Amino acid sequence: MKVTVIGAGPGGYVAAIRAAQRGAEVTVIEEGEVGGTCLNWGCIPTKTLIASAEVLHKAKNAEDFGLELSGTVLPNIRKIMERKKKVVDTQIKGIRGLLKSWGIKLLEGRGVIINQKKIKVMLKDGAAQEIDTDKIIIATGSKPAQIPVFPFDGKRILSSDHAINLDVIPQSLLIVGAGVIGCEFAFIYREFGSEVTMVEMMPRAVSTEDEEISALLERELKKNKIKLITNTGVQKVDVKEDSVTATLSDGKTIDAEKVLVSIGRSVNSKNIGLESIGVNTGKRGEIFVNEKMQTNIDGIYAIGDVVGGIMLAHLASKQGLVAAENATGGNAAIKYDVVPAAIFTSPEIASVGLREHQVKEKNIKYKVGRFQFRALGKAHAMGEISGLFKIISDEETDKILGAHIIGPHASDLIHEVAVAMEGGLTVNAIAHTIHAHPTLAEGVMETAEDVHGMAVHCPKK
Repeated sequence: MKVTVIGAGPGGYVAAIRAAQRGAEVTVIEEGEVGGTCLNWGCIPTKTLIASAEVLHKAKNAEDFGLELSGTVLPNIRKIMERKKKVVDTQIKGIRGLLKSWGIKLLEGRGVIINQKKIKVMLKDGAAQEIDTDKIIIATGSKPAQIPVFPFDGKRILSSDHAINLDVIPQSLLIVGAGVIGCEFAFIYREFGSEVTMVEMMPRAVSTEDEEISALLERELKKNKIKLITNTGVQKVDVKEDSVTATLSDGKTIDAEKVLVSIGRSVNSKNIGLESIGVNTGKRGEIFVNEKMQTNIDGIYAIGDVVGGIMLAHLASKQGLVAAENATGGNAAIKYDVVPAAIFTSPEIASVGLREHQVKEKNIKYKVGRFQFRALGKAHAMGEISGLFKIISDEETDKILGAHIIGPHASDLIHEVAVAMEGGLTVNAIAHTIHAHPTLAEGVMETAEDVHGMAVHCPKK
């Protein structure tokens, strides 16, 4: 069995390894670098910058912890970027080593599907090579969305790809879009010293999250002196020699040294041969697949950002596992009801399952438990008391419908609830589980208790 994977991002390389584990002869075709957007332009680079911003924040506030630092702590953007590159390069080396250990052939070039059994690869050295295969897994990912109003130039008008490679910290930064990417960069560059303004067409920041979580994040934006303008669009931008002037939908203008455009991502499905073999795609180019990650063409699968929907690296990996199993004779299916997500703002945001407004829309009778981070001894010891735990449960069955956390280490804490949901456990199962003290995870337990009005460390209602 020969399996060929086009794309070596978090979906593609995981699919390749699983197919090899199941006995297939595997080839991976990658036009850029292994690890895809996540490793080279997204998840890992941004979290490395965030780590530097967090250390800088703690250093600035060292006196709060009884520490005396002499001199001024300043961000050195060149060294920050050097560290980021070192982290990324280490991860790239690791993935390449994994592929090699499983006997997976890596072809560096652009793959174009000729038919169900043949792929043409335009190699980086200019040569072309055709390979035969039994099954194909498309994992070509996505790229920052671009519209004519915001022509990326990498100098004044930036995509997220440009924002992780700046050599100078901008004095002022206008961010178009207050979604996940925009908010993460807002906190990063504000901590580095930029004056940051965000413009968002929706009524609130991170509008895909629970409304209470958005409200708390907006409070933190304000505390950090990040200006947020909602219900407003950017109609045009005028690039000048040393600045950019943005004209808003209300007629007002904003001047900034640089503009970061974070209005979503577009899928990479063009010019890879889909039209010639009749693979069904949507209006945005997303590839249609079923729960087994199969396209409408027998033997061809698609995974990750290129199928649209929820664009998360860990979901792409799971889809890759499903596709690889099915391509090698298995019978796996993807489920989307328990997909945790994290936003690495300050504080972090994490969620799994339904938001409260979604529960209302479904007319489900429900209960809500809440617990403040400021009620946790561990949070006070850490000096990070801003935040909220929230769990939503089915009133009749006590099953967990969703959970939402904003606070320190939210991205880690959410998985306790995700595991409970995947296992079909009730809210009481979490509430009755002894949690170590002092930990932040106690907040999950107390929130579960509060669903039924029994949280010990909540004032009587």
